[in-house]
Amino acid sequence: VNAAGCGSSMKGYGHLLRDDTQFAMRAARFAERVRDVSELLEELGPIAPRHPIRAKIAYHDACHLAHAQGIRRQPRNLLEGIPGVELVPIAESEICCGSAGIYNLVEPEPASELGERKARNVIATGARIVASANPGCTLQIESSARRLGHKVKVLHPVEVLDRSLHGRK
Repeated sequence: VNAAGCGSSMKGYGHLLRDDTQFAMRAARFAERVRDVSELLEELGPIAPRHPIRAKIAYHDACHLAHAQGIRRQPRNLLEGIPGVELVPIAESEICCGSAGIYNLVEPEPASELGERKARNVIATGARIVASANPGCTLQIESSARRLGHKVKVLHPVEVLDRSLHGRK
């Protein structure tokens, strides 16, 4: 799965459907096979040559990946395996960006405050690229940075890897 929120939900199917006599076993077997793309890529290891990307990249821990799935190391390892990438930490990285599924739709004011807080911390890194494994986070961070007058490119870690594999900056 390449979207943290979806992966988190899919990994929970066994628990979610544990009392359903028709689907409990199937859901548990399915959930056991679900893996985030960064988990899979780490298991496979580098296969194709990676071209350098000379960039400072900030990695944002999507809540559904870091907190719900406990995946923090694999996306960082993936990015650090690209020659030329300088991975920089984001202050208060454990704090949500404000997207949180539909939180930004049902609670727009606090979500906006969280988004701007995250964007300020991203901007402070000096990175022009942010890697995030969740589509909601991508939109939230980009739009929050734009509201603050900054242009920040937010890419999925696999998009950064793809650029490296194809020699694109």
